Formats: sequence, C-alpha cells, structure tokens
Amino acid sequence: MVESPRRRTNQRKSPFRRIERWGVGLILGVVAFFLERAVVRSIRRGETKAKPWQPTALKGMGSDIEPADVDD
Repeated sequence: MVESPRRRTNQRKSPFRRIERWGVGLILGVVAFFLERAVVRSIRRGETKAKPWQPTALKGMGSDIEPADVDD
C-alpha cells in the first residue's frame, strides 16, 4: 500500500517561527484589549444607540427573491 503524504507533526518549529507567532499573538491581544475598552467606554457614555429594526425590502424565498414595492 502507498501511504499518503502527511505533514510531520512531531517536528519542532524553528525558533524564529515560535517567536513570530508569540509576537503576533501578543500584538493582537493588545489591539483587542484597547478595542474592547473603547467599545465599553462608548456604551457607558451613551454615545452609541441601537439602530431601529427595519424589514428587508425583498419578498420571496430562495431563488425567487424580488424587490418589494417601497412606499415612501
């Protein structure tokens, strides 16, 4: 039988790759932290408001969707 080519999982990653992945994870964590702080601060100050729900201007289902008549 012919074995399918598989990637070796027990091979150690290079030190550069490990440092790179650690650095990218650290940077993304810092960005997420500050984005979350900004969002929470905005919500507490009341600067964000929920958008009113509006129905979609389409009617039909599946491939039979067509624009609905909009009466403004």
